[in-house]
Amino acid sequence: MSEPSLTPSLTSAEITTQPACWRRATEAAAGAGAGASARATGLPRPGERVAVTGCGTSWFMAQAYAALREASGQGETDAFPASEFPVMRTYDRLVVITRSGTTTEVLDLIEEVRERWEVFALTADPASPVVRAADEAAVLDWADEESVVQTRFATTALAYLRAGLEASGALPAGVKGMAEAATDAETALKDPLPPEVLSAGQWTFLGAGWTYGLAQEAALKMREAAGAWTEAYPAMEYRHGPMAITAPGRVAWLLGTAPAGLETDISRTGGTLVADGTRLDPMADLIRAQRLAVAVAESRNLNPDTPKNLTRSVILND
Repeated sequence: MSEPSLTPSLTSAEITTQPACWRRATEAAAGAGAGASARATGLPRPGERVAVTGCGTSWFMAQAYAALREASGQGETDAFPASEFPVMRTYDRLVVITRSGTTTEVLDLIEEVRERWEVFALTADPASPVVRAADEAAVLDWADEESVVQTRFATTALAYLRAGLEASGALPAGVKGMAEAATDAETALKDPLPPEVLSAGQWTFLGAGWTYGLAQEAALKMREAAGAWTEAYPAMEYRHGPMAITAPGRVAWLLGTAPAGLETDISRTGGTLVADGTRLDPMADLIRAQRLAVAVAESRNLNPDTPKNLTRSVILND
């Protein structure tokens, strides 16, 4: 199967804007043009005990940022889905990622903890309830989407948070700056997807540390847009069971650098190995997985903009 040449979907068009969105987020996180410091944007202070939350895609971006911040030495950082948040714990700051700013579980969580912790929200809608509920908010309305499936808002929110770490000189060793990541994103938009990846029947995404959240998100995009059989695991967990399903006609896709020996073990399964972690920033590699999701959806005559059973925001009745 080759990549379909159809009228571009909203999702595919939004995917292509990510390099520009990331650059704008990097400027915003540093207070470029506003005479403000990164701290004025509501980003966590070094040493604060921080929790990050969201639902669905936003939760996976929360996982990635939490692992990245803690690895940077900025302080203990946890990530939880809003519906499973351990409110009995103690934190200095809650970071909320929510595109719509209307998700019930997120708003309920803020209401429960706002008297105890500072709340910082990243959202796409300046008029949303989360802006009023949070102490501070970064409104990334220029990264909003028409598609139900999240692509550019989620990665732009992570770019904003990652750029905040970079601005404070706190990126872990081996993690690229956002300028280089955005350049890699441009490459990821141009790279052809291998035919054997496009025609596979199953995809397993693997990551380690902060890239595990990206692997989770890659698998979710495939399920949402294409109804595909996909799974995601920490890379070192692959040998502990998931390896059993990888075989000819199936894909194991590593986001980030592979642990020693893992690529050899995957190759022995006969499955297709994708491992561009030494060439592309993992966030840029996620863009390739987004493109794959759209291509597989279109090959199955599915509209990636309107996936089955999903809405833009989950708003529950009281």
